[in-house]
Amino acid sequence: MMRNWEDYVRKVTPYVPGEQPEGTDIIKLNTNENPYPPAPGVQERLKWLSADSFRLYPEPDCKTLVRAIAKHYGLESAQVFTGVGSDDVLAMIFLTFFNSEKPVFFPDITYSFYDVWAEMLRIPYETKALDQDFLIRKEDYYEENGGVIFPNPNAPTGILMELSEIEDILLHNQDVIVVIDEAYIDFGGTSALPLIEKYENLLVVQTFSKSRSMAGMRIGYAMGNEKLIRFLNDVKYSFNSYTMNRAALLLGVEAVQDGAYFEECCRKIINTRERTKSELSRLGFAFGDSKSNFIFATHKSIPAEEIFEALKKEKIYVRHFKKPRIENYLRISIGTDSEMEKLIHCLERIL
Repeated sequence: MMRNWEDYVRKVTPYVPGEQPEGTDIIKLNTNENPYPPAPGVQERLKWLSADSFRLYPEPDCKTLVRAIAKHYGLESAQVFTGVGSDDVLAMIFLTFFNSEKPVFFPDITYSFYDVWAEMLRIPYETKALDQDFLIRKEDYYEENGGVIFPNPNAPTGILMELSEIEDILLHNQDVIVVIDEAYIDFGGTSALPLIEKYENLLVVQTFSKSRSMAGMRIGYAMGNEKLIRFLNDVKYSFNSYTMNRAALLLGVEAVQDGAYFEECCRKIINTRERTKSELSRLGFAFGDSKSNFIFATHKSIPAEEIFEALKKEKIYVRHFKKPRIENYLRISIGTDSEMEKLIHCLERIL
């Protein structure tokens, strides 16, 4: 029997994250995690963390981490906003800036949290269909709207949009906030970050979860005009003053300071990705030119779900989305060379 209070519940269909299987003998290629450990400085700093310090609140303004990120990118601290993973940062952006009666635009095939936030916050939105090659058509974003957001490279396709096309979208949307979600930009793309000096309505969002091997620490950040960052902080402090824990703040500084290790890890993942592309092509897979730490692939004759289930029986986990247009694709995260070799050998048996 339905009670009256249920009439006032905010009901949404939640985002479904990738499966987190238990066990030590699995190959986990379904959530785009980095296969390499965090920077050595992170591991060293862990040894000196005092449990006693956890009785104290963390810095509400996250100033130590904000300064480290700003210094790394040549920005002022007032141009950086941090949150509990880029999901938290993006949710704050939706809450802060997408408040008109006009629809927010994002692709029909993209990060599947966008429509969840829009539905939860009652934000009107309109999806723009990718073309037959899964490319974003910049002309689709010329119409009047309440904001624009998309990942670059896009997810789950891994396809990169050139900076010139991003700037074209910005030129046609100077009266709304444009958000470029760059979770995967370090694996072969050029960041839109330099454009924040030219366009005051641009926010660039990145994360420590992928290229910095810190998914478990939940660190994300946005970079943009000082006024935009101030508005984000105003909403954050009205929602939860202490969004990041002390350990994440301290270890995040260590991660961002080790540029050499960061570049080495990215280079290894890129090299492994390109070798894996060759092997998958040999086995009859087709895919776009991924510039991320995953490959979005379809096989010429074997259904994706069949391959997905067969790999799972072998304790190899990839991601399968039962959604229109992409139900016959698999998103395969890039692991170590050894893990990808095992994947290829398993696929040879399956196919």
